[in-house]
Amino acid sequence: MSASLNTACATTATTTAAAAPPLAAQPLAAAPLAVLGRDVTVPLVTGGEVSYAALDYAASAPALQRVWDDVAAYAPYYGSVHRGAGYLSQLSTDLFEQSRVTVAEFLDCRPGDQVVFTRSTTDSLNLLASVLPADCQVFVFETEHHASLLPWTNARVTYLNAPRTPAEAVATLERALAGRDPHGPALVCVTGASNVTGELWPVKELAAAAHAHGARIVLDAAQLAPHHPVSVRELDVDWVAFSGHKLYAPFGSGVLAGRADWLQEAEPYLAGGGASRKVARREDGGVEVEWHTTAARHEAGSPNVIGVYSIASACRALTEAGFESLVERERHLIAKVREGLAEVPAVRVLSLFGDDAPRVGVISFVVDGWNSSHFAAALSAEYGIGVRDGLFCAHPLVRTLLGSEPQAQGECGAPEAAPGERSLNAIRVSFGAGTPDEHVERFVRAVGELVADGAKWQYRTEEGRCVPAV
Repeated sequence: MSASLNTACATTATTTAAAAPPLAAQPLAAAPLAVLGRDVTVPLVTGGEVSYAALDYAASAPALQRVWDDVAAYAPYYGSVHRGAGYLSQLSTDLFEQSRVTVAEFLDCRPGDQVVFTRSTTDSLNLLASVLPADCQVFVFETEHHASLLPWTNARVTYLNAPRTPAEAVATLERALAGRDPHGPALVCVTGASNVTGELWPVKELAAAAHAHGARIVLDAAQLAPHHPVSVRELDVDWVAFSGHKLYAPFGSGVLAGRADWLQEAEPYLAGGGASRKVARREDGGVEVEWHTTAARHEAGSPNVIGVYSIASACRALTEAGFESLVERERHLIAKVREGLAEVPAVRVLSLFGDDAPRVGVISFVVDGWNSSHFAAALSAEYGIGVRDGLFCAHPLVRTLLGSEPQAQGECGAPEAAPGERSLNAIRVSFGAGTPDEHVERFVRAVGELVADGAKWQYRTEEGRCVPAV
């Protein structure tokens, strides 16, 4: 990078550093990382306003203030990546490629690993599915999010039953792999942390089992990376995928990082400019294409430089904050929520691995006598608390957890659902580095009050959603 570009980057860094609040000045009860929306107030149906408690991090985490400041500082320098000789294009290209280095460092990638920028975790895993060698066998647990459960339509897929302990997960995979064709390629896909229960999966042990049977493994880290450090090297996974919008960088970008060989050997995920190195007309009238062998092979088109830069900014912010302290504080919040829910007899928390299983800040539950959509609507309308209800794009898992004990159908629910389907959904609360103590305390208090006293307002079903009646 030229001296002038260095100067511009230094100016950007200085601007963002000045705008970011000092972490050391934050009180213990406050969130360790400032996020956008922390001062937003919302109206209550019962009257008045309250600060919004965003407790749906597992769907999309709010953007870090640091990320927003970094993007704002860079915005005047915005230019087309890999396309121009001008100053701003060169600067943008440099920031784009430096972001690739930052993500590789954040994931502790191995020498030779590639970092490919995508739109999301879903896009990343569909990209990997598109480059699988012919006749590849794929092994995936039914407990996966749909992003990692569904992309493997062109492979021979073995769906594994939900395990009830981490050890059972490893044993289940080993049995399945022992019966596979040992001569063909195989891939295991597994989550790092469940988007339903928050429970951590034994990724390192599953990777060892996969490799012992000649298979490769991809880690869906969408729910893990925002909460815990992810080391490709230490976990010994072949690929890792995650989304920016769950990593406090919600600008429509994702990452697929890992081994380069299958990526280099396959046709580009998208055909077009950027993926092609040389294009020439053939004598027969067609065109001959030489594709890139770098990550650019699967990044056709003008890339989302803002989204990519925001991911890199979030990676830096989390690293500088220190995962050890972030994890410890999140354990404090998890304990506060779980202890509060345990005091309400009508609440049943969903779990695969049991109460003692380590987990991230994602907790799903059902409430006896309540339809989950009704309960979530009351939390929002009467307490200013945003949670999620439903099947969380993990239908087989939630049905496994609820199938034998469906909650009673309440007065609110999706009218178009099949008989019994309305009862098969749950409520999910999720939080992270931007969550203040007050938000989880309000949530626990609200759950207790709703169960004890009922909703203060009337609700009706509108387009499949439970909403306050007006």
